[in-house]
Amino acid sequence: MERKNFDVQVKEMTDHVTVYLRGELDLAVAAQFRAVVEPLIPIKKQVILNLENLTYIDSTGMGIIIFLLKARNGEGNKFAVENIPANIKKLFDLTGITKFLPIHDPTSDPTMRENL
Repeated sequence: MERKNFDVQVKEMTDHVTVYLRGELDLAVAAQFRAVVEPLIPIKKQVILNLENLTYIDSTGMGIIIFLLKARNGEGNKFAVENIPANIKKLFDLTGITKFLPIHDPTSDPTMRENL
């Protein structure tokens, strides 16, 4: 799904699904993002949001990430984020999201590495 300043791609691997975000995640694209991630709630594989190319996120985008975390936890399914840019990590820290948001380190788990 693409917009001028936003793109989301889903890559399914054997043991997990990675959702790659690029650009600006804000109110204008929130419905598109939610439409992509909602079907991932019941799947048993771990879902990882890769934020490496995310340049901006507003409260709507953060709300969807929290929604996804709570919904996956409610189903007993794993969820994490990885490769958080410094500006977005600072925002997550300021809002307190990092206190309960699992952060995945792809370099520490060779089974989670992907060849793009």
